[in-house]
Amino acid sequence: MKAVVEWQGEACFQAESGSGHTILMDGPPDHGGQNRGPRPMETLLMSVGGCSAFDVVHILRKSRQNVTGCRCELSAERAEDEVPAVFTKIHLHFVVSGEDLKEAQVKRAVSLSAEKYCSASIMLTRGGVEVTHSYTIEA
Repeated sequence: MKAVVEWQGEACFQAESGSGHTILMDGPPDHGGQNRGPRPMETLLMSVGGCSAFDVVHILRKSRQNVTGCRCELSAERAEDEVPAVFTKIHLHFVVSGEDLKEAQVKRAVSLSAEKYCSASIMLTRGGVEVTHSYTIEA
């Protein structure tokens, strides 16, 4: 896996993935940015949500659950008054919708993502970040 990040001036950087997709990251005005894109740490947090949500949907579909929607709401805490201001806690809350979803299957999918499949989340956990998960099922 490869990526390239190129400075665009001021506090703005454009990242391009090996698959050719780009994302613009920028800093806040008080740090020389113009707020044209997410901060790098926001991008990391969104990546954890994307990785884990992908797993949850994939596992549910493989277990023949009729999932029609999955939203991952993330909240994170960072080290205060420290540099680097690393994540110390991340909570992922999944809101899963579908027809006749079995709670045991949703719980299993969230657990498997957390404990076995989500590379991003597991990498952060191994680095000392407390990562927790919860879920809600909507009809």
